[in-house]
Amino acid sequence: MKSSNYISGFKSFLQLERRMSPNTVKAYLYDVKLLTDYLDTNVKKANIKKVDRGDIVEFIAFINDLDLGPHTQSRIISGIKSFFKYLILERIITVDPSELIESPKLGRYLPDILSVKEVDGIIDSVDLSTDEGERNKAILETLYSCGIRVGELINLNISDLHFNEGIIIVTGKGNKQRMVPVGERAKKQINIYVDHVRSKMIVSKDNPDILFLNRRGKKLTRQMIFYIVKNHVEKAGIHKKISPHSFRHSYATHLVQNGADLRVVQELLGHVSITTTEIYTHLNREDIRKAILQYHPRNMD
Repeated sequence: MKSSNYISGFKSFLQLERRMSPNTVKAYLYDVKLLTDYLDTNVKKANIKKVDRGDIVEFIAFINDLDLGPHTQSRIISGIKSFFKYLILERIITVDPSELIESPKLGRYLPDILSVKEVDGIIDSVDLSTDEGERNKAILETLYSCGIRVGELINLNISDLHFNEGIIIVTGKGNKQRMVPVGERAKKQINIYVDHVRSKMIVSKDNPDILFLNRRGKKLTRQMIFYIVKNHVEKAGIHKKISPHSFRHSYATHLVQNGADLRVVQELLGHVSITTTEIYTHLNREDIRKAILQYHPRNMD
C-alpha cells in the first residue's frame, strides 16, 4: 500500500494543526503503521482510498487476537479514526470507513498508589554517597512533590525553577505551561544536585538548560527514569507494580484525601477535563471500613 505520503501529511497535521505532543504523534503514527501493515499483508489492497468498513472490522478483530488490553485497543482505534478524519479533511477520501467503529468499553481503573510511608521508603533507599544518588533523590522528590509526568520531568529546565516564589513552570501536553508549587524537601534536594553535582559536569551543547542530566551531560531518557524508579522500588522492598506515573497518582490521591479541592488538583495536574481528575476521589477500603465502624449509627454504643 503506497501510503507513505498520506502518513507524512498526517504527521504534519497532528504536529501543526492538532498541536499534539511528540509522544502522542508517535503513538498515532504507530497505530496507522499497524493498520497499513495489516492491510498490506492480509487484505492486499494497493490503495488506501479503497479501504472499507469491513477491512477496519477485520483489523479490529486482528488486534483483539493479539491479546491487547482494552486501553491499548481503544488508543489504536482512536489513532485510526483520526487518520481517516484527516483523509476526509484533505479530500483524499469521501467516505470514512471507521466512522461507525466503536472503541471497547473502558472501566475506570484505580492505579497503584503509594502510601506516604512507601514514598519515604523509596526516597530513603537512595545512596547519597554518589553524584548519581544525589541526582536520583532529586528526581524522586520532584516526581512526588510536583506530580509531574515523566516527559515533563526530563524536559524541566533550570530556568523553570522559581524557588523564591515556591513554584516551577511545567510545560505539559500541547506545550501548555502551568505553575506547580514545589515542596521544601524537593527544593532542598534539587539545590544540592544543582550546586554540588550538575555544576561540576560538562553539559552538552544541545541541553545547556536541562535540569536532570546523565553522566555524559545529556538529557535523560524516559527509559532511564523508569529504570531509576524500578531500581529504588526494589531496594525499598515494595512489591507493587510501580512506575514513575505512580508518583503522580499518589501525589494527587494524597492531596484529595487531605482535603484539597478537586479543581485545584485538576489545575496542578494539567488535566483538561475534571472527569479525568475525579478518579482520585476514591478512598481505600480500610478508610471506608473505619468510617463505617466509627460513624454508622448501628455501630455506635
